[in-house]
Amino acid sequence: MGASLWILLAAFGQLEFEEELIETVFEIFNITLFLMAAMALVEIVAHYRVFDVIQAKIFKTRPTDRKQFLTITALTFIFSALLDNLTTTIVMIQIARKFFKDRNLLIAVVGIVIAANAGGAFSPIGDVTTIMIWLAGKFEATEVIVDGILPALALYLTMLGIMRPMIKESGFDAELEPIEPLSKSEKLVVFTAASSFILPIIVKFFHLPPVFGLLLGLGAAWILMDFFRHRKHAVRTHLSCTTEKLLSKIDLASIKFFTGILLAVSALSLTGVLNTMSGYIYGSGDSVVRVIWGNTFLGAISSILDNIPLTAIALDILPATDPQIWVQLALAVGTGGSLLVLGSAAGVVAMGMVKELTFEEYFKIGFKPALISYIVCIGVWWLQYSFF
Repeated sequence: MGASLWILLAAFGQLEFEEELIETVFEIFNITLFLMAAMALVEIVAHYRVFDVIQAKIFKTRPTDRKQFLTITALTFIFSALLDNLTTTIVMIQIARKFFKDRNLLIAVVGIVIAANAGGAFSPIGDVTTIMIWLAGKFEATEVIVDGILPALALYLTMLGIMRPMIKESGFDAELEPIEPLSKSEKLVVFTAASSFILPIIVKFFHLPPVFGLLLGLGAAWILMDFFRHRKHAVRTHLSCTTEKLLSKIDLASIKFFTGILLAVSALSLTGVLNTMSGYIYGSGDSVVRVIWGNTFLGAISSILDNIPLTAIALDILPATDPQIWVQLALAVGTGGSLLVLGSAAGVVAMGMVKELTFEEYFKIGFKPALISYIVCIGVWWLQYSFF
């Protein structure tokens, strides 16, 4: 679709679009390379059993079902901000399947999806939509964290307060295979890969695209892995895996999807279609209240339509320069998808991993908590915006 629209513009359009085309290609290159580097670093962290170690530590405490729900969703919220919400959802559902069963498992998985979307919404690297807005220069990394963390936390705590009592104590006692501790070499590789997610924020101070920071971190982790892999080990460790093998696990289907979306939206922008959409959603005046309601509406719509194309469209039609307004958009499209299971990538993955989690079951369990939490999130943001 994206390629076809640009070909039609070139063949039949009466527009000069060389500069727009160059800008579009740079934007696509910037976002896709950033996502590929981030995916590779997450694969490295996961390969070295970091999440297995965390799971083992949770098991040692032998908590009750409700405490397990609190622990797992809290970790989901935190790791979604530090890594990304999709990977965190996959890992935490794998852990939850060893802790919960039957209806408790469905409740836990719904809680994980809502917590993952909330955690990713206030982090510049936590969700694809937030990454898109950040890389477009609509807000700085510190701005989305400072202005977004309280609303996102309010959303998570509201969900927790509603859903935690839904968990019934079952006395289910899971068994866990012993986990070997990480070696010093493995810890060094993991630390290098994990700390790489701070580098994009640092390189922004040098007026460089954030992708340079991730590439620097990925290169450092790659060198360490190759160095330790060629050393002689008395026993076989996870260091024997090559970086090339981990890179092959990158979700290229998602990369192609993002590329197509950005191509299509940029072509539609040149035709004037998006300006018409802007008038319907945000109005023709300079009303801030209308813009805020428009963002809130887009967030709710993201539960039905994919939030990635909605964000790509909003980047062209949202008439705002205030970073706080863009933070609200990130919160809205990032968390609004939790209303329905098909509204976010985390929900779709959860439905695929837990076959019992149908559209209907998710709606019964999660729609009301997600809706109330979404309203609380937008309300807390509005209070911040009004007073500060």
